Amino acid sequence: MKMIIAYIQPDKLNSVKQELYKKEIYKISVTNAMGCGQQKGFTETYRGVDKEVNLLKKLRIEIAVNDPFVKPTIDAIIRGAQSNTIGDGKIFVMPIEECIRIRNNDSGTKAIG
Repeated sequence: MKMIIAYIQPDKLNSVKQELYKKEIYKISVTNAMGCGQQKGFTETYRGVDKEVNLLKKLRIEIAVNDPFVKPTIDAIIRGAQSNTIGDGKIFVMPIEECIRIRNNDSGTKAIG
């Protein structure tokens, strides 16, 4: 079992979801996030005052999958989010020690599926 966490551009969410659905991956969590990386933000002028914006809007997607779904999930996220420019995002893969479905006490790989 793995937890896949991806940070993507907000406008890429629909294409990422479509790619995940093609791979029969339907259970995802999406959270608004802010951060900076190589983009380093930008400067804008508002009413004559320069303002530095160094935290950019991103989306954080979390997907818990069983081991056979790790590679298809990563590939789907890349296909949906990639524009080959700085700021496309990052994907992190972490092990999950335990998963328990609250509804009926299923645990392990059975609870994720």
